[in-house]
Order: sequence, then C-alpha cells, then structure tokens
Amino acid sequence: MHHGVRTPSVARIYDRLLGGVDNHPVDQKVCDDLIGIAPGSRTLALASRSFLRRAVRVLARDYGVRQFLEHGCGLPARDNVHEVAGAVAPEARVVYIDNDPLVLAHARARLVENPWTAVVAADVRDTAAIFDCAQVRGLVRPDEPTAALFVAVSQCLPDEDVVPMLERVKERLAPGSFLVVCQYTSRCPEVREQVTSLIRGATQGRWGRVREEHEVRGFLHGLEIMDPGLGDVTDWRPDPVRPPLPRATDLIAWGGVGRIP
Repeated sequence: MHHGVRTPSVARIYDRLLGGVDNHPVDQKVCDDLIGIAPGSRTLALASRSFLRRAVRVLARDYGVRQFLEHGCGLPARDNVHEVAGAVAPEARVVYIDNDPLVLAHARARLVENPWTAVVAADVRDTAAIFDCAQVRGLVRPDEPTAALFVAVSQCLPDEDVVPMLERVKERLAPGSFLVVCQYTSRCPEVREQVTSLIRGATQGRWGRVREEHEVRGFLHGLEIMDPGLGDVTDWRPDPVRPPLPRATDLIAWGGVGRIP
C-alpha cells in the first residue's frame, strides 16, 4: 500500500484517465473531481494519446522521420513512441524526457533492453541540457529531421515558459523537422478556470492552465502546418480501420503538426 503518497502528480492523474494502474487514491480523487467539472476528461486523455501514436506513425512512415524526442513522456502506456516508430522503422531512435522520479523509474525499467531509446531526466524547459546531454548526442543527429513531441505537455507549464521553450527547440532542430503539439483547451471560460484551479491546487501550483485555441495556434507560429491543419486532434488523420473516437466538447485536445521550413 502507498500510504505515503499525499500529493497528486500530473503523470499519475493522466495514467488514471488512461485507465492505467500506476496511480494512488490522491490521484483518483483529482480525476473524480476533474470528471465532475468536465465529463469529457477521460475521452480527452485517450484522444491526445491516440493522436500521439498516429502522428508518430505518419511521420515515420510517410515522412521518413527516424528520431523522436518525447517531452514529458509520462508513465509508459501501451504503444509507446519507440514501439509505434519501431513498427515502421526498427532503426528509429527515441528519447523520452521527464523529471518525475516515478516516470523515470518506470521508463528505465521498461526500456533497458533497447539500444535505440534513451530516458533523460530533465525539465522539458531545459532545452540546452536535453540537447547537449550525452544520451541525446549519441542518438539524435542534429542535421537530420527530428520530431519533437509536446503532447499534453504545454498545459502543465506557465505562460512565460511555453513559447520560449518551443522557440528554443525550433532553433535546435534541422530544417524539415516537425513539432507535434496538443494542448487542452476549452471554449468555456468557467471550464478553463475550474479545471486550471483544480489541478493547480492539487499539484501545489506546478501546472499551467487550460488555454484557448488561438494561443495554441501561436505555439506553431512560423511553421508549415501539415494537413488537415490545427483543430481537435481527434480529426488529425483518423485511423481508417479503427472506429471513430468519441469526442469531448467541454475540454478539447487541440493541436496538430508543424514542419520547420
């Protein structure tokens, strides 16, 4: 039993929403409260995870991307990035970045067998530390196209950090690289306010906020937006062989994929 866990973590809340088992009563309580405010929260988590998998598959299969940096990877789920990319191209190289000790422990336990993946303990905002560390330099070739993944990450960061972080990453990536971004948004000011204050309160202020769509559009400023454009990620190149995902309306996982010219 985990009696010692008193503070919820974003990674464990997300794990709970995805139906995982690596979470505690404190996390489950936040999830229940979240679903009380925004009943679509679980659908939203599944939609953003499914978008991540589709984006990785499309970039590996149709655009020849062989290096992926997952910022804020969270707890290992089914179909992790290295599994999705590796199914297309066994030589694909994947770096997982997180600073949650539980996430790091789980990721390292799961990935120890794989020479094409690395787990980096870093704050996602510390671009220099990430790109300059030995593991990343050993796997990621700076002159080759890379996909930098920011799926359900930007909402965890305050405003003053998000755009500068994305700009630093854009500067580090070769032309023809991709940014994959998905952020929780809402068109309802009450939902934005209530969800933000719930999660900020639960995580002792270590969270950003639910944003508006125009703000997320700004994150991809200067990039060539890949079809079908930016929007509810449920609509981003849906899988033709799977039944359509249900759609959340109170909260929306909003984003898309931009290419560095």
